[in-house]
Amino acid sequence: MILVIWASPNTDGLTASAKDKIVEGIKAANGEVELLHLNEYNIERCRTCGNGWGLCSSEGRCVISDGFAAIYDKMKAADGIVFVTPVYWHDLAECLKSFLDRLRRCETAHNHLLRDKECMLVACAGGSGNGAVQCLEHLEEILGHMGMKVKERLPVIQFNKGYMLPALIGAGEAFAVHIQNKS
Repeated sequence: MILVIWASPNTDGLTASAKDKIVEGIKAANGEVELLHLNEYNIERCRTCGNGWGLCSSEGRCVISDGFAAIYDKMKAADGIVFVTPVYWHDLAECLKSFLDRLRRCETAHNHLLRDKECMLVACAGGSGNGAVQCLEHLEEILGHMGMKVKERLPVIQFNKGYMLPALIGAGEAFAVHIQNKS
């Protein structure tokens, strides 16, 4: 199963369109896909409890009771993960940053359950699109701290959306085939 995590409050914008094209490609390869709209979860920011290292360090879990643990379980169960985020100020959506801050603490300090998990990254930028590449680099760096393997980084901007949105179908299909061939 490929888990597609998307993080945009705009359910009919560029990020949603990109997510739809990725899903179309995964399904074209007969891949199993699960969508997770991160904005539907109330993910709190890390509280840096325990002088900065709470149960995330000692037990690999977070003390905050919200949707975090359920999402983490879905990620562990997935064969591959696609992250689709809008770009705000050359960076990830805030809800994705909050989630990844907590995930990174659980993963790097204790669990290592996502190590070698393969992913694809899509960053969608309106306006000039200047921040898309920087956003992708930052996301790859965060995932790298957890040992996750990024197979593809795709910037979608206003200038290239006419050809990139259709190309995302092929990217989703190729990622699904790659994941299926690993199993």
